[in-house]
Amino acid sequence: MKKKKARKTEEVNAGSMADIAFLLLIFFLVTTTIASDKGLPMLLPPKKEKDQQQQVEMNERNVFTVLINSKDKLLVEKEPIEPSEIKEKCKKFLSNNGKDPSMSDSPSEAVVSLKADRGTSYAIYLLVLDELTAAYNELRAESVGLSIDDYTNLDKKKPEQNALYEKAREIYPYRLSEAEPTKIGG
Repeated sequence: MKKKKARKTEEVNAGSMADIAFLLLIFFLVTTTIASDKGLPMLLPPKKEKDQQQQVEMNERNVFTVLINSKDKLLVEKEPIEPSEIKEKCKKFLSNNGKDPSMSDSPSEAVVSLKADRGTSYAIYLLVLDELTAAYNELRAESVGLSIDDYTNLDKKKPEQNALYEKAREIYPYRLSEAEPTKIGG
């Protein structure tokens, strides 16, 4: 009897398989975008040395105090309020011009002080910050006779529109003090 010859099995050439996998890996690394958290777009002042720091004495009536606790409750001028009410209270405070003795002397003297707790949620903190900024923007728009939409869409590259913008900023300077958060709530 004749022995059957064992057939040679064909092998797949896998020598270049590692090269292909490596090229695919590089392709996906290059083409994938990674989302990065950019934080709040705020310009912070440079850190001052101990000998450069100074205390500023202000008349208490010129400070609009906003406190946010760890349970996201607001205390404005020692009164509890809802976040939706803060814009109107701030506008009233800033535009007082010395009429009410319990409020600011003038917009240029007024300071909004915002202090939060470490346990305060970002959502409520940003909501309050947005409401305070909206109060300034609405007052600025009114001071130059524009609607809020027209004011926020001013093109600062055009001289006449930039002049309106600067005039509004001069009348209502943005003076917001963000105090160091307390460590009570988290």
